[in-house]
Order: sequence, then structure tokens, then C-alpha cells
Amino acid sequence: MLQAGVMTKVTAEPLAVLRTRTSAKWTVYEPHILPLWVAEMDYPLAPVIAQGIVERVLANDTGYASSPLPVGEAFSGFASRRWGWAVEPTAVRMTTDVSVAIVETLRVLIAPGDAVVITPPVYPPFFDLVPEAGGTVVEVPLVASRPGGPRLDLDGLERAFAAGAKAFLLCNPHNPLGLVHTADELRAVADLAEKYGVVVVSDEIHGPLVHPGVAFTPYLSVSESARDHGVAVTSASKAWNLAGVKCALMVTAGDRMNRHLETLPEEVQFRTSILGVHSSAIAFEHGEDWLDGALAAIGESSGLLQSLLAQHLPLVGYTPPSASYLAWLDFRGADWGDDPSVRALAAGVALNPGPSFGVQGTGFARLNLACGPEVLTEAVERLARTLPPSN
Repeated sequence: MLQAGVMTKVTAEPLAVLRTRTSAKWTVYEPHILPLWVAEMDYPLAPVIAQGIVERVLANDTGYASSPLPVGEAFSGFASRRWGWAVEPTAVRMTTDVSVAIVETLRVLIAPGDAVVITPPVYPPFFDLVPEAGGTVVEVPLVASRPGGPRLDLDGLERAFAAGAKAFLLCNPHNPLGLVHTADELRAVADLAEKYGVVVVSDEIHGPLVHPGVAFTPYLSVSESARDHGVAVTSASKAWNLAGVKCALMVTAGDRMNRHLETLPEEVQFRTSILGVHSSAIAFEHGEDWLDGALAAIGESSGLLQSLLAQHLPLVGYTPPSASYLAWLDFRGADWGDDPSVRALAAGVALNPGPSFGVQGTGFARLNLACGPEVLTEAVERLARTLPPSN
């Protein structure tokens, strides 16, 4: 459910300008490396967000964050317009980022040593966030399915739930594949969780980045049981490039989960950045035209990547994502070894190593599509130059 409006044209900044940034993306590697790894866009901030941050700084408003209600109200409006999901603004809590939201939510939902299910290949910090919260990781990998690629393994989830798992850390949409789970799949997950007494924490940070023509289903919207046993965690950080201003949301839709989150330490909320609160509220309330422009640019990059791979690296598999700006590249047919990112880095391109997403990522690497066409073209050409000359 997209809001009508005038889409803003969004283009990546020139490489010379990007290299003046001090974020990890641009400082971890030497300047000659093209950094197509961490999930940070090369696009300029939405002007309305940049203006809002500057106004707060000029007002010397850089103290401690107060109530989450402004961002809760803004997110509620966004969720209604974008997805037809009714969110109660007062049921939105805030903290620094989604990783902290996951850990702190799990801490109040599980006992030490409880099994928590994850579904690799998946966002690498999931493997560490579960033990940080006191849980034990149980892996239920995605499975190859009908046309469309890997899906959630519902039978595997039931086996894990029946064996005593207490929680499921769901990635919705699924990083690194850009996989968007269907409403029917999520409803089936909710039914299984209800049957076996499992709580679900749904990481929905990539939800705003679902591509045009694809329907995103918030987990808490699928059923009464999902609302009873589920918590959604999300942020404006991925969709509007705001990771550094530190604000994430924890959303409940039922009394039971609300009571659990009421026991969170006060500091969990108090550590949120005031600039993050304001910029996130602006993004959710006024940033949709820019977001649609960014999604259009991402779609163009995805199409360009397909063409470049077909021309220069035809043995590398690529299924365009249905959400976000992360490309999951299959180098197994090209025989680039267990971790193709090693060879890519030697060629001057930084990618995320596939094995960090789980053993299912062996032979894969993740590439960031949110860059300019010149950078993407140069990156693929650098990778192709590592190939032996054809006879």
C-alpha cells in the first residue's frame, strides 16, 4: 500500500565526495578499494531529514531523548499508509539500534540457556545476539523450494519448536537474500509458535525497502496469536541511511508482550539519540517520496548488475532481491572457493563474506547495490579481471 506522491529522484554521490565520509564503509579499507560491503547507501540524505537534524543542532537540542511518542506516532502513520497495518503509537518503544532491541527483548522473554531459532543464511550478528541475550542458537536453515528460491522451512521450525525452542528470531524481510516472506508463511509460523508456546521477535528493519510490486507483511499483522506472542523490531536506519544517529523501535500489539517490555530497564530507552528520534520521526512522516526514489535507484542498480554479470561473470548466480539493496551472489559455479570475498578484495572490491551468514553461505558473497552505476560497473569489471584469459 504505497502513498501517492511525487517521487524524488535519488542518485549516488560522486566517489570523490563519498571518500570524504568518515563512516566504517569508507574508512575500514584502503582508498583504492571499492567498498560494496556494509549496508550503507551511497545516496545523500533526504533533504527534509538533513534539514531537521541541522535545525536541532542549531537549536542546541543535543541532550537526552525523552518520550518515544513522536516517533511512535510517525511510524504508526507510515505503517498504516505503507502496509495497511494499524499500530498503536503508545505501543512503540525506542532504543539505540535493532541489535540492541533484539538483545534486550530476548532478555525479558527467555531464560538463560533457552533455545532460540534462527534461519541461516542470515544476518551474521544473529549468531552473536542470541548468546548475548542468554540464549542458545538453534539453526533451521532456509530450504530450496518451488520456483522463487529458498523459503522458510516450516517443517524444520516445527521440529525445533517441538524439541523445546522458546523463541524464534525471524528476519522479515530476510537478509541477505532480500526474501520477502508471504502472509501465508508468516501465518503458519504464528500458528506453530502458538501451538508450542514460542515467542517470536521479528526483525523488520528492511520492511520499508520492499520493492515496488512486492507486498510486505508485518508479522504482528497476520493473526491474533502473532499479536499475543510477537514483538517487532525496526528502524529508519536502513531505509533512510540513518544508522549513525541511533534510534530503533520495539513494537508490541498485545497485552502479554507489552507487559514483558514494561520490565525493560529504563536505560534501554534512555540511551537513544535525540537526533535519532527526530530524524526517524521525520523519515517516517515526510520521507516516503525520497524512499520511493531510492527504491527506483536500487532497482536500476539491480538490473545493471544482472547485465554486468551476464557480460563479465556469467558463472556467478544472482537472483534479484525483492527487498533492500543487498545482492546475494553465488560464486560456486565460478569456483571462487569457500569465501569469494577474499578473491574479490584482492581485486580491489570489498564484499561481505558469505560464510559469515552461516555455513549455507559457503561459496557466496554479499554486494551492496546502493551505489552509482560507475562504481558498480567498475567493481564488476575489477572482479572479472581476476579471471584467466579465455583461449
